[in-house]
Amino acid sequence: MSPANQLANHFELLATDGAARTGRLTTPHGVVRTPAFMPVGTAGAMKGMHWREVREAGADIVLGNTYHLMLRPGAERIAALGGLQRFTGWGGPMLTDSGGFQVMSLSELRKVTEKAVTFRSHIDGTKVELSPERSIEVQRLLGSDIAMQMDECVRLPAEHADIERAMQLSLRWAERSKRAFETAPDGYMLFGIVQGGDVPALRHVSARELTNTGFHGYAIGGLAVGEPQAVMLSMIEETAPALPVDRPRYLMGVGTPEDILEAVARGIDMFDCVMPTRNGRHGMAFTRFGQINLRNARHVDDPRPLDEESPWPAARSYSRAYLHHLVRSGETLGAMLLSEINVAYYQELMRGIRGAIASGTFEDFKMKTRAGWARGDIAPM
Repeated sequence: MSPANQLANHFELLATDGAARTGRLTTPHGVVRTPAFMPVGTAGAMKGMHWREVREAGADIVLGNTYHLMLRPGAERIAALGGLQRFTGWGGPMLTDSGGFQVMSLSELRKVTEKAVTFRSHIDGTKVELSPERSIEVQRLLGSDIAMQMDECVRLPAEHADIERAMQLSLRWAERSKRAFETAPDGYMLFGIVQGGDVPALRHVSARELTNTGFHGYAIGGLAVGEPQAVMLSMIEETAPALPVDRPRYLMGVGTPEDILEAVARGIDMFDCVMPTRNGRHGMAFTRFGQINLRNARHVDDPRPLDEESPWPAARSYSRAYLHHLVRSGETLGAMLLSEINVAYYQELMRGIRGAIASGTFEDFKMKTRAGWARGDIAPM
């Protein structure tokens, strides 16, 4: 990546409605319409779904996990096989996280120093060192369109001193990540990650320093890690306005449809979460009526589809009684159908959000969507 193009802006802001934004992010593997929800394919696969279904559901971009892929099958192996897009068959834009979340979630297996994080592999106990430089190297080998800086995420609630230490370490790692990314080809992007827990002053410091360092986009990390929703939304309100208007804003690991609506209203452009597929595997469906628990006995004789107005065929074609049977019987098909229904619902929600922002009716869309969830699913007489 040449110095002149190092911070080329690949994001075009198309319309705003209050703080809500819709735009277009151009990557080497395609265009991403924002606000965008990225389904999570942790190990290079979407649990319970074919990539074709993810694409047909309307997803422009998906997420892969640096930590898991570097352990198995290995970044060098994936690179030799043509990169993640070719290896998986997805072919479209991909974002990879840095491995920073595993610094938190695998805390009993790791040691953090200024230089790097040392892990004990959860697979076989092998000692693995992940530094900012190695994280970027792995992400470049994977061929992800958007790489994330290495950071340290602290689970909330936490002591102020611990939050500040992790935030400052993340800032130093951001500079190292950017230097390591300088040889990437033009068109590929690196996002910085704002840390600071639930402390507004630290969020402001992190956002300011990252903006001064300069990135193609900015993520808000360290939220949806144990704090109440009100705290998460408050931190978004503190952070989003401090980030450059002309760069994409990514809220990491979020979340529920309600979280997404509220975060979009506060200026967020990108999201990811395992919830659509994880909840699908546990018998939960996301619909315009809110969540529906297909394990519930009230569905045993219900011939209705989940939603006869859904654009997704599986939501219209299978009865609730059949889905209930599959879930209660432990049939793999039940988890597969509900996962694709959920991913499709999230993408339909994002399409509605983008259209509402473009037409200046986002608040009305938000109100009607929430009213549908609140009204819930009305059972037959």
